[in-house]
Amino acid sequence: MSVQPGSAITRRRLTPSAIQALKGERPIVSLTAYTTPIARLLDPHVDFLLVGDSLGMVLYGMDSTLGVTLEMMIAHGQAVMRGTSVSCVVVDMPFGSYQESREQAFRNAARILKETGCSAIKLEGGAEMAETVDFLSSRGIPVLGHVGLMPQLVNTTGGYRSLGRTEREAAKIRRDAKAIDDAGAFAIVVEGTVEPLAREITASLRAPTIGIGASPACDGQILVSDDMLGLFNDFKPRFVKHFAELAPQISAAAEAYAAEVKARSFPGPEHTFTVKS
Repeated sequence: MSVQPGSAITRRRLTPSAIQALKGERPIVSLTAYTTPIARLLDPHVDFLLVGDSLGMVLYGMDSTLGVTLEMMIAHGQAVMRGTSVSCVVVDMPFGSYQESREQAFRNAARILKETGCSAIKLEGGAEMAETVDFLSSRGIPVLGHVGLMPQLVNTTGGYRSLGRTEREAAKIRRDAKAIDDAGAFAIVVEGTVEPLAREITASLRAPTIGIGASPACDGQILVSDDMLGLFNDFKPRFVKHFAELAPQISAAAEAYAAEVKARSFPGPEHTFTVKS
């Protein structure tokens, strides 16, 4: 029996193989999470949570993901695991932690799994990373692949933009997706890829595709949770939908709090402790 996210039936934590088996059954639901409180709120409603290296930009104000460290990913992976019980948790491998060699990738991926208790890791890369994906997968480390727009390569690919508009770009993304699929990734994120191409790739792969700025035909979808919640209003990519508008609510709450503190109406008697007679 396939149990839907949020079901009243008690669910066991989903595994990477269970995520993979959802291809062709129903769309896969995913969001990013970086902290225990947010993970706890999202956990009943998603199939997997990604502790993305996007935390560098979302939480730390970095200009890109390149400054994120392995230690940061492990700390936030631990935090998310504390807030979840049913969703599969995947932790991103940061830039420089896996590209040097498959042995380096194994050491760091094994460390992430051991120290966080997560179920899988994610790494970016196409055909050039296929050997590493195979090396990890065959040694007990489930891998979520990532092709198309790869934020860790932003300095060499001309910035954040949609890809696959030229035949050369499209051919490369096709090769990358097939290589990572053949290497044994349990699923593959397809980011910033034009819709007809993402649809074509989804139909051609054994592994489910997880779209972000790709196609509604992908086997699943993922968004950065802070984007989905409307916490950033200064920049909204085309592929983002705000399912809430929390930024103005937070600002209004802070304004109301400040006003009450200045007026000495908060805290009131009900918010203070008194000595019992």
